[in-house]
Amino acid sequence: MKNNVNRTLSDDLLKELDYKPYTSTEIGNPDIQRVAPKVHVSTGDNKVVKSIEDVVKATVKDGMTISFHHHFRNGDYVFNKVMRVIIDAGIKNLTLAPSSLTGVMNDMVIEAIKAGTITNITSSGMRGSLGDFVSHGGLKNPVIFRSHGNRARAIEHGDIKIDVAFLGVPNADKLGNANGMAGKAVFGSLGYALMDAQYADNVVLLTDNLVDYPNTPASIKQTQVDYVVQVDEVGDPDKIGSGATRFTKDPKELKIAEMVNSVITHSPYFKDGFSFQTGSGGAALAVTRYLRAAMLANKITASFALGGITKPTTDLLEEGLVRRVMDVQDFDKGAASSMQKNPNQQEIDASWYADPDNKGAMVDQLDVAILSALEIDTKFNVNVMTGSDGVIRGAVGGHQDAATSKLTIISAPLVRGRIATVVPDVTTVVTPGDSIDVLVTEVGIAINPKRKDLVAKLSNIPGVPVFKIEDLQKLAEKRVGQPKPLEFTDRTVAMVEYRDGSIIDEIKQVKD
Repeated sequence: MKNNVNRTLSDDLLKELDYKPYTSTEIGNPDIQRVAPKVHVSTGDNKVVKSIEDVVKATVKDGMTISFHHHFRNGDYVFNKVMRVIIDAGIKNLTLAPSSLTGVMNDMVIEAIKAGTITNITSSGMRGSLGDFVSHGGLKNPVIFRSHGNRARAIEHGDIKIDVAFLGVPNADKLGNANGMAGKAVFGSLGYALMDAQYADNVVLLTDNLVDYPNTPASIKQTQVDYVVQVDEVGDPDKIGSGATRFTKDPKELKIAEMVNSVITHSPYFKDGFSFQTGSGGAALAVTRYLRAAMLANKITASFALGGITKPTTDLLEEGLVRRVMDVQDFDKGAASSMQKNPNQQEIDASWYADPDNKGAMVDQLDVAILSALEIDTKFNVNVMTGSDGVIRGAVGGHQDAATSKLTIISAPLVRGRIATVVPDVTTVVTPGDSIDVLVTEVGIAINPKRKDLVAKLSNIPGVPVFKIEDLQKLAEKRVGQPKPLEFTDRTVAMVEYRDGSIIDEIKQVKD
């Protein structure tokens, strides 16, 4: 069967997993029935248990679904501590359902798969050795990749039913009141973990900082928590935002950032009270810097900045150029520490951020989103999941979610090394072309012809050449040549959901 982005899907898998093929970016206005967690009533005055071993013994059984968050990023110690105990306990056939998987988790996940401890995974993404392992057929069942908003939707619908959530926090009291703002391993917003805390049948907090009761402000509350475990360390604070906030000096990235800024400032959305979301890479941070200068020059303030937050964004808040920061995760120490002192830096959960099936997500109010791409094709479809070799090396993240903004800009170089970014067809469709409005490269921009209003507005910006996307693709091919076609087996190793839970693409096993 082919879906509406012309991707061939396995009829057998669609039937077996009860999936529908992707049809449209339009969600509509359905009535939704949400699920509720099982609650074990507690009136005791202490939920602290002696060890991870004790809590695993009390909660985790064969065949369950367990979850973790990724707010510690590459500084995470919690995941490996817990998984070590679970593997050693001989528990089998678990579904692993974290908000995402970071590089420090890879070796442990591979060990758990080989031991039969993990047989299913749903995540926002994976990279490195784990992505390579799965791409070559290492996992028995297909991985399910979901956006951050779609994970929230799936949890609320019961598509992801979490039996035990293991949530690392930099502080907690004896009953489980916790936040991400104080302690040694501060990471700021607990946005993704808040879904697990609300919907998991068993919620286990792990902390290296047990504080006096009651601990406030409480992002996770004692009403949600079953167990608290004190450990020696939950994370390495120096690696929580590792590498995220470098200001680029790369001339190509700076040129792209300058053109992105020109597109924004010449668009109909650049006016007082506009809203935006940028990413965490070097070019995205440069855009924030250029945007600041444009806002000052035009005496414009933004109503809110959204999404994953960096220090340059919280600087705009403190300067009065942004009125509110709606914060689902923090990419660096500066943004994380800012939350404690700025009441207008609002912690939001993943549902409020981007769930398509609620009474109004923040992304629905977003004017401008700047997103990246591993590949973009001549239909404006974007791949942020697989490399040019077909191997999984990325994450959906909030890409599909933020792409619902009124002006969605993809910022990407024409080529990376000897690999084209603009291609005839992307390896994996993650975000459909109907969501993408403008591609910005270092040589110029391409405007989605479906956006006739933007073609009229953006075609004569000084210093910003306009191309058809087909011409950019040919230019990229001229520079690096035509690659050999990738070879895959017939086996599906992963399925990529669109944010409504339909299947937008499948990832096949790489042929050895």
